[in-house]
Amino acid sequence: MNNGHTPGTPRTSRRALRLPLHIHIATLFFLLVLATGASIAWMSYTRSVRMLEDAAERMTERAAAQTFGEIEALLYPAGTAVRLAALERLTSATTLAERRRSLPFLQRALLASPAVSSIYAGYGDGDFFLLFRIVDDEARRVLAAPPGAHWMVQSIERGEARFIHLDAGLKVLRDDPRPDFAAGYDPRQRGWYQAAMTEAGLIYTAPYVFATTAKAGVTVAQRSEDGRAVVGADIRLASLGATLQRLRITPASQLVLLDEDDRVVAASEEGWLKPAAPGAAPEAQAIDTLGGPLAALASQARRPGGEPGSPGLIAFSVDGRDWRGALLTLRISGGPQARLGIVVPDDELLTDAVTIRDRALLATLLVMLGAVPLTYLAARLVSKPIRELADEAAAIRRFDFAADVETRSVVREVDDLATDLASMKASIRHFLELSESLAEESSFDRLLPRLVDETVAVSGARAGVLYLAGDEGASLEAATLRSSGGETLAPALAPPGAAMAGLVGEGARSGGGCLDAGQGAAAGCDALFGALGRPAMAYLALPLLDREHARVGLLVLWFDEAPGSDLVHFVEALSGTAALSVETRALIRNQKRLFESFLQLLAHAIDAKSRYTGGHCARVPVLTKMLARAACEATSGPFRDFALGDDGWETLHVAAWLHDCGKVTTPEFIVDKATKLETLYDRIHEIRMRFEVLKRDATIACCEAIIAGEAPAAARARLADELAALDADFAFVAACNAGGEAMAPADVARLQQIAERRWLRTLDDRLGVSPEELRRKGPAQPLPVEEALLADKPEHLFERSVEDRIAPDNPWGLRMAAPALLYNRGELANLAIARGTLTAEDRYRINEHIVNTIRMLADLPFPRHLRAVPEIAGSHHEKMDGSGYPRGLTGAQMSPLARMLAIADIFEALTAVDRPYKQGKRLSEAVAIMASMRDAGHIDPALFALFLESGVYQDYARRFMQPACIDEVDVAALLQPAA
Repeated sequence: MNNGHTPGTPRTSRRALRLPLHIHIATLFFLLVLATGASIAWMSYTRSVRMLEDAAERMTERAAAQTFGEIEALLYPAGTAVRLAALERLTSATTLAERRRSLPFLQRALLASPAVSSIYAGYGDGDFFLLFRIVDDEARRVLAAPPGAHWMVQSIERGEARFIHLDAGLKVLRDDPRPDFAAGYDPRQRGWYQAAMTEAGLIYTAPYVFATTAKAGVTVAQRSEDGRAVVGADIRLASLGATLQRLRITPASQLVLLDEDDRVVAASEEGWLKPAAPGAAPEAQAIDTLGGPLAALASQARRPGGEPGSPGLIAFSVDGRDWRGALLTLRISGGPQARLGIVVPDDELLTDAVTIRDRALLATLLVMLGAVPLTYLAARLVSKPIRELADEAAAIRRFDFAADVETRSVVREVDDLATDLASMKASIRHFLELSESLAEESSFDRLLPRLVDETVAVSGARAGVLYLAGDEGASLEAATLRSSGGETLAPALAPPGAAMAGLVGEGARSGGGCLDAGQGAAAGCDALFGALGRPAMAYLALPLLDREHARVGLLVLWFDEAPGSDLVHFVEALSGTAALSVETRALIRNQKRLFESFLQLLAHAIDAKSRYTGGHCARVPVLTKMLARAACEATSGPFRDFALGDDGWETLHVAAWLHDCGKVTTPEFIVDKATKLETLYDRIHEIRMRFEVLKRDATIACCEAIIAGEAPAAARARLADELAALDADFAFVAACNAGGEAMAPADVARLQQIAERRWLRTLDDRLGVSPEELRRKGPAQPLPVEEALLADKPEHLFERSVEDRIAPDNPWGLRMAAPALLYNRGELANLAIARGTLTAEDRYRINEHIVNTIRMLADLPFPRHLRAVPEIAGSHHEKMDGSGYPRGLTGAQMSPLARMLAIADIFEALTAVDRPYKQGKRLSEAVAIMASMRDAGHIDPALFALFLESGVYQDYARRFMQPACIDEVDVAALLQPAA
C-alpha cells in the first residue's frame, strides 16, 4: 500500500535530538552587547568620512579647472588660425587650382598650431577643400598614404572628389580620384558648417572622436565675411588622457571627459573606444555602454534625487564595491558644454576612516573575545540549514530540480521545512518533466501513447487506457492502451468507454476504487485483467477537460493497490497538462486538416476552370513526392545524404499543391484557346459571314449583269470562278485558324492577299458596344464604308495598364519582360501566329500565373517551418542555366525541392492528354524531351538521373498515363548526356 509518500521524493530521516527554535533565539541577545561597541566605532567612522568627502570634492573641482584650462589652451591658437584663414583668399576660390595656391598658408598655420590636425573650407555650392597633416605611421596607414607623404589634400570640386598626397615640400606624390567621397560627403550637412553659418564669430563643437584617427578632439569654425564659405579646423586633444591620469585622486580612481551627448572623448583608463569593424574607424562609446563605475555614475546623476555622498558627490555601488563620484560641466568658450566625470572607490577614499573604525571595533572585539566561539557555533548551527534551504528555494525559482534536498537541522521547524521542500521539489520536477516530454511531441498520433507511458511511469501504475471523446462528446473510444513496460496492448483488451465514463462523477476531478473481474462496471474489464494476470485491480479515472470544461477524453490508470491521496492529487494536476496537450494537438491536427482541405479546394477549383488542365494540380504533388522519396532512399550519389523530416515533407506537400494557385487569375478563354481567333467565342464565324456577304454580292452582281444584257453563260461562268476562289480562300483562313501546322512566309503572304479583299458595311459598328470598346474604336466613319476582309483594327488592341506591369524594383525579384499590349486580338496578327494558337500577349498572360502565385504566397503568413513554400512553389518554371522565369534563377539559387517540383511539372505537362494545344506524349518521347532539356541546361541533371534510375517515371506512368502511351524507355542511353 502507498503510505502517502509521493513516488520519487527523497525521504529525510529525523534526528533524535531536536530543540525548539527559541533556545537558539536566546543566543541572539548576546549580539546586542557587541552592537554597543560597534555603534561607538561607527560614529567615529562617519565623522571621518565627512571630512574625507569634503577634501575629495575640492580635489574634484581642481581637476575640472585644470582640464578646462588645458582645453582652452589648445583651442586659442586654433581659433586664431581659423580667423586668419577666414580672411584668406581660400574662401573665395572657386577651383581646385585656386585653392591649392593657399596650401603654403595652410601649411604654416598647421605647423604653428601643433594640436590642429587639419584645416579646411566648405563652400555653399557643396565644394570642399582640406589639408591634413600626417604626423605618424598610424595616420599614414589609416589614410593609405604613400611613403614620404606628410600632407594630404581632400578636395570636392563640382561633384568631383580627389585625395592628393603631398611631401614635406607640398609636391604631389599621388593624386587619387575618389567618387565615393563626393557621393557620401556634403560639407553643408555637417554640424560645424551649419553652426558657423548661424554665428558671426568662432564656434566650437563638443569634443568627439575623429573618424580618421580615433583621437579625441573638437572642431573650431568661422563663416567667411561674404558668407560663401565656412573655414574649420580639427583640434586634437591628445594630452587629455595623460592629464586625466595625472589628476587621479587615488590609484583606482577614474576620470572621463564627455561631450554634450554623454559620449566618451577621453578617459584615464584604456579601452574607452568602441571596437570597429575591419576597415572602419573606432567610435566613441556612450558612457552607459562603457560599463563599470563611470556608467553607474551617469545613471545615478540622471536619477531624480540620486543618493548624495556630500553636497557635490554621489554615492553608489558597482559589483559589490562602493564608489563616490561627480559629474561637472565644462563650458567651452563659443561652443557647447562638455562634462568631466570622476569616480573614487570608497575603500581608497575612506582608508583613514576605515582604519579608525577598525581600531574601535578591534578594541570591542578583544573585550568580548571569550564569547566569540560560542556565538559562532550557535549562529552556524542555526544559519547553515536555513542558508541551504534558501539555496534550494532559489534553485526551485530557477527551475533547477537536478539535486535532491538533503538538509537536516536540530531545529524542529527548519527540519520540517526541509522535508516539505524536498517533497515539493520532487513533485514539481516530475510535473515539469512530463509537461516538457508532452510538449516536445508534435504528432498527435505519437502523442497519445507517449502521454499514457509518461503518466503510467510517474504514477507507478500497471497499465493505462486513454479514451477520446467523439465529435459530439457523447461517446468515448479507446485511443491507446499501454502497459507499464511501454508495450502497446491490443485495443480489444480495453474496457468499453461507456462503462469507464461512469467511473468519474459529474464535476469531479477524478474517481478511484477497486473492481473485481466480471462484476458491475468491471464486466468489460475481464480481457484486460486477464492480460495483466490480476483478478481485481484498483483504478484511478481522470477526465480530460478542455478550456471550456468540456470532456475531450478520459485517462484510466490501473494499479495493483489503491493509490494514496498524495499520488492522486499529483496525477490530478498532471491530468490538466495532459488534457491541454491533447486539446492543443487535436486543434493543430484539425487546423492542418482544414488547411489541407483548402489546398485541395483551391487546386480542384483551378483544375475545374479548364476542361483541358483538369487534374494537373493534383498529379504534380504526387509526382513531386515520388521523386523526393526516391532522393531520401538513395544510398549513393549526390542524394545519399538527402533527408526530409516531417516539416520538410509538409513544406513540399503544401508547395506542390499551391504551385499553380496563381492560375485563378488566368482567363479561361486564354487557357482554353483552341484556335487562333478564339476568345470568349471563335471569331472565325464573323469572317465566315463576311465571305458569305461577298458570295451574295457576287451572285447579285451576276444577276445584274444578265439583266443588263450580258450573256448568261459567261456571267454564270465568272460567278462560279469567283465563288470557288472565295471558298478556297475561306478554307485556307479556316486552316490557319486551327493552328495545327506551322505558318510559312508564303502562308502569311497569302493571308495578306486575302485581307486585301473589300466588303461593304452599311451599318454603324459603334452601335450597341461597350464604352470601353467605343474608346478603342476612335472616330466614326461615314456609311456605307468598304473594309478589308481581314483586319487589325484599333479596337482589337488592349493597352497594358500600369497595374499590369512589373516594376523593376519589385520586392519579389521578378524579371519578366511584359509585352506592350495586354491583349492583341487583331485578326491578321492572330491568324499569322507561327506556331500554336497563342499570341505573345496570350503566352505572357499564361506565364503570368507564376507571378501571381509568388505574389499570393508571399502575402500568406506561413509558420516558420513552411516559409520555404513560396520559394519552392514559385520556382518550378526556372531553369538551371538561369533562362527561366519569372526571376531568372540559376540551379544554385534554387532549393532541391524547387528543382524536383520543376521536373514533376514538366513531366506531367508532357504526358497529359487533356491539353488543347497538343497531344499527350508517349512515355519514351516525354523522357527524351526531358533529356534534351537536361542537355540544354534547363533541368537538374542529377535529379533527372534519379528520376530515371529509381523508376519514378514508370511508377507515375502506370498510375496516370494511358496504357497505349506507355512504351519502352532506354534509360542507359538517356543517362548519357549529348556530346
